[in-house]
Amino acid sequence: MNWMTLIGGRVGGLVLTLFLSSVVIYSALLLTPGDPTAALAGGAKPTPELVAQIRAEYHLDDPPWVRYWDWLAGIFSGDFGRSFVYKTDVMSLVAPRFGITLQLVLLTVVIIVILGVGSGILAAVRGRGIDRAVTIGTALGMALPGFVVAILLMWIFAQTLGWFPVFGEGERGLDRVWHLTLPAVALAATFLAYISRITRSSLVAQLGSEHVDTARVRGLTARQIFGTHVFRNASPQILAITGTTIAGLFAAAAVVEVAFGLGGIGSLLTEAAARKDLPVVQVVSLVLVAIFVVLNAVADGLSAVIDPDSVLAGRKA
Repeated sequence: MNWMTLIGGRVGGLVLTLFLSSVVIYSALLLTPGDPTAALAGGAKPTPELVAQIRAEYHLDDPPWVRYWDWLAGIFSGDFGRSFVYKTDVMSLVAPRFGITLQLVLLTVVIIVILGVGSGILAAVRGRGIDRAVTIGTALGMALPGFVVAILLMWIFAQTLGWFPVFGEGERGLDRVWHLTLPAVALAATFLAYISRITRSSLVAQLGSEHVDTARVRGLTARQIFGTHVFRNASPQILAITGTTIAGLFAAAAVVEVAFGLGGIGSLLTEAAARKDLPVVQVVSLVLVAIFVVLNAVADGLSAVIDPDSVLAGRKA
């Protein structure tokens, strides 16, 4: 199997996944209890005449497959629908909030990569004491829910010490970074622990392999062995898990955004779901799925660049 066939298969799988996801998202929202006419009526109890007018205006009585096709065709033409609650274009709501979530996720990724991969490397190569300390720390990090970590961070570093703000995303530049630091640490906690464990287990497996023993016999230094034979061979697995983790950050950000009062897409999704704003829920959900699929494809691509033989061999198997 050549590279063009491999890339074509990945792109085809990505498109199919997005299509099936759109069907699932749309169908699930149709099955949720509640009537969106209440949101469209502005919260007041609508009269039968107003209900009929709203349902006709928004085509709520059309067959589900017709409404799905109209929604999908609108997305391809750049029309993502109008919010039931805010009475404005959905993308005008999603775009600025996505920027805040993206900045939060990028800061979280920096924390995860530096501390997660770094602690995993230390646990694998620096002896039993550090290994045990990292293992205990990662177990604690994976056990604590995100909202508990958020509360602890706010209590210690915002309320008690007064080092960081506790609400809002701040202005641009360093003020934005300052406001997003505690949310990013809270969001990173569980994922950081997971990346650390995966990194450690991948490196330990490579350190005990035959080719590493052969490299030692050949007289290579510990640094050369680690860089050429250990970390490089463990990188595809670490990259794959990191890609999945980064994609999951966008969905997991909702809890942290609500806790710290951030105006990201996670808090927008929570608010829209509570108020039956279906067009907003549909678009945000589809954006999150698209991010997840694309980032996993990127991680697979990077793994293929680092170790192309294993990828092609896996496809042939």
